[in-house]
Amino acid sequence: MIYTVTVNPAIDYIVQLKELTLGEVNRMDYDNKLPGGKGINVSRILKELGHENTALGFLGGFTGEFVDDALQQLGLQTKFTRINDQTRINVKIKAQTETEINGQGPKITAAEVAEFSQQFEQLTPADTVIFAGSLVPSLSNDFYLDLIKIIRAHGAQFVIDTTGESLLKTLPEQPLVVKPNNHELAELFGVELNSIADIVKYARKLLELGAQHVLVSMAADGGLMVTKDHVYRSKAPKGTVINSVGAGDSMIAGFTGTFADTNDPQEAFKYGLACGSATTFSEDLATRTKIDELLPQIEITEWKE
Repeated sequence: MIYTVTVNPAIDYIVQLKELTLGEVNRMDYDNKLPGGKGINVSRILKELGHENTALGFLGGFTGEFVDDALQQLGLQTKFTRINDQTRINVKIKAQTETEINGQGPKITAAEVAEFSQQFEQLTPADTVIFAGSLVPSLSNDFYLDLIKIIRAHGAQFVIDTTGESLLKTLPEQPLVVKPNNHELAELFGVELNSIADIVKYARKLLELGAQHVLVSMAADGGLMVTKDHVYRSKAPKGTVINSVGAGDSMIAGFTGTFADTNDPQEAFKYGLACGSATTFSEDLATRTKIDELLPQIEITEWKE
């Protein structure tokens, strides 16, 4: 089983109007409410690809009920831990420019954390857990790391989509894959990356620190996958960029789901790139049809120094 973890899910309340005027009453032309969260995005793409998965996390209040109901309607399997506080609402305003107002998230008690953590005691070496998204202020910075140690003690794999010190702390536990973009990789080591060779050099440092596979997304320049013995590169497929939200989550889903089925990193890399690009070229997250449409465009070559 693949499990996704969204610690701080949300209702994404999308509001569209021609012009936003501050200090006055504005009337919207369109609105929509969607279940939001990076781990939830991963679950949705995994389902599109036909990979069985379970979405985990914390939900509370009427807002939490909305998120869970919406996910059930999408056909996702969920097992959220119920909390007393309310799941947050994020407001996305689309007018002359795009503005986001994101909630901080609920207060989660020690008892609720203990109930949530108990689920990981049942894992087996056949399982994979994907952590994606921010923590809530009431949780310690080591929340993910504490869970990862439980996961690894049971022989299961994990994936974590985070950056900075939070990422570095998890590397000794050997994540299946990490996915910085080229800018995040540079920031991680406090350097400038001026060439593919530079990117490969510092991606290999992540391998030395414990990562099993390193994906580096480079926007319009495509992506790299660095493993212990190989470096693979693919150019980005052609298409019109419509939406970048969820592209990284889609890439993680494509890679992890395919790797779980095939144990083939090249095939997983191919699906990761196709899923990420398909979301970029879509209004919402990618559909299986869009992913399949892009797969023939993904040409992977081995990069040589």
